[in-house]
Amino acid sequence: MTSTAPEALHGPDAEDSPSAWPGRLRRFGHVPRRTVSLRDRLVPPYTRPSDRLWAVLRVPPSTAERLTRWSGWGGPLIVTLIAGLMRFWHLGSPKAVIFDETYYAKDAWALWHQGYEGNWPKDIDKKILLDPSAVPVPHDPGYVVHPPVGKWVIGFGEWLFGFNPFGWRFMVAVCGTLSVLILCRIGRRIFRSTFLGCLAGALLATDGLHYVMSRTALLDTVLMFFVLAGFGCLVLDRDRTRARMAAALPVDADGVLRPDAETAETLRFGWRPWRLAAGVILGLAFATKWNGLYILAAFAVMSVLWDVGTRRTAGAPRPWPVVLRRDLVPAFVSTVPVALATYLLSWSGWLFTSNGYYRNWASTKGQGLGGSYTWLPDWLRSLWHYEYQVYEFNIHLDSGHTYQSNPWSWIVLGRPISFYYESPSAGQGGCPSSTVGKCSSEVLALGTPLLWWAACFALLYVLWRWLFRRDWRAGAIACGVAAGWAPWFLYQDRTIFYFYAVVFAPFLCLAVAMMLGAIIGPPGSGERRRTIGVVGAGALVLLIFWNFVYFWPLYTGTPIPYASWQHRMWLDTWI
Repeated sequence: MTSTAPEALHGPDAEDSPSAWPGRLRRFGHVPRRTVSLRDRLVPPYTRPSDRLWAVLRVPPSTAERLTRWSGWGGPLIVTLIAGLMRFWHLGSPKAVIFDETYYAKDAWALWHQGYEGNWPKDIDKKILLDPSAVPVPHDPGYVVHPPVGKWVIGFGEWLFGFNPFGWRFMVAVCGTLSVLILCRIGRRIFRSTFLGCLAGALLATDGLHYVMSRTALLDTVLMFFVLAGFGCLVLDRDRTRARMAAALPVDADGVLRPDAETAETLRFGWRPWRLAAGVILGLAFATKWNGLYILAAFAVMSVLWDVGTRRTAGAPRPWPVVLRRDLVPAFVSTVPVALATYLLSWSGWLFTSNGYYRNWASTKGQGLGGSYTWLPDWLRSLWHYEYQVYEFNIHLDSGHTYQSNPWSWIVLGRPISFYYESPSAGQGGCPSSTVGKCSSEVLALGTPLLWWAACFALLYVLWRWLFRRDWRAGAIACGVAAGWAPWFLYQDRTIFYFYAVVFAPFLCLAVAMMLGAIIGPPGSGERRRTIGVVGAGALVLLIFWNFVYFWPLYTGTPIPYASWQHRMWLDTWI
């Protein structure tokens, strides 16, 4: 069951006037939008399962009430438990250093031991897999091109479980699992429906790209986790401010909440801890990978637009000047400076050592350089020089790679990435002895195809809902997708990969959940309409789940006969 978006109130004159366009369209079957009270527009109620459903299931009213009350957390926790079991199942397999784990696993190990990344010898991976205790951490600093937070996160798992595949993948799996829980709760809050929230989380749990990235020690899953958590904090902040506005507005003699221009323009929202938390968390995203800065900027603007909507809904005739005067500066301070301070603190390991890469640049090679900025402390000048060198590296990274892809192709799964591939013979390496020929054992970073292709239509629906119905939920989902996807179009000459898309994969799942809610139908729909909608939406969800199971061997490196592997190569570009 899903709820419809809070619609704008229509005055009685607009409803009844024969000259109004809704009145003219009624002769053609137009049905006016239902009116929603101001209180419900500011603080929409959560949908509840119908009494008829509990009656069909023969659940007593008292038990039904308890199930409804506990489902807000119980449902998301069940979905998260299933997601976690899948992600931690044989997490240490394959026992290999796959794809860019060769960089981040070793950098994380060095960070936890000495505060800076080391310059590891070539071909050291095999020795690490055989006996990590026999491999010393190099003291010579290594040149790295990503901030340290993601590697600190990965290193925590290594500190707990050792310098081995399970250890360096552990915290990434934790982030992937917790992101399912966060998405369930975000979906529940924005849709006002526990069912749709859990559905969005279940879709993320069975997305192949999210699953593979949750079992691989790369930075992008950590980035995705912080981005989603920051988004969730802003959604909570929005709900708190709108509830505060609703509490401040006047109530008439009938107990009905009324808009009031003076209250809408003068109310101060005061202390907003969730927005401050969003600033810290999005700073951690920026301190994991630099594209987190684009997401920080997009979410900060989105939060201000939500303030405009709150004051307009409450009755402010000119909300923009009010927001610029009362809300813009606190919003900026709570996000941008806080995020930048978090970013600087993330370099503490590098700052408190004298041996990090470029750590002493300002006092050695940088003497006399810097012009009017020589008054800055040496550590800050050295860090700025390091950051500039990293920026130059990133924007000029154009060396060809077998699995590079254009961001235009990501949404349709044009070019996934093979993280690991082996072809064991029959009876070896898990390949069944009855196999004719060899097997294929692959870890392929590929989104669940039916989910991503359904997301193409869901994005069109979300854009329509945002542009023509002014649905804030659709706008928020579109912002999440655009913030994680659009910046890569600025660097199409750079070597980029499809797995970067995991950052906005949760928002694609929200888009699909929103589309499925529309297919099921809003509350009050007829029984025939609801039945057809439930069957259609349920069939699509079951097909997505089946699709994930079908590609399971390619997500886990399970050896399968070569012919079976070929059958799963639906597009030539997947090979």
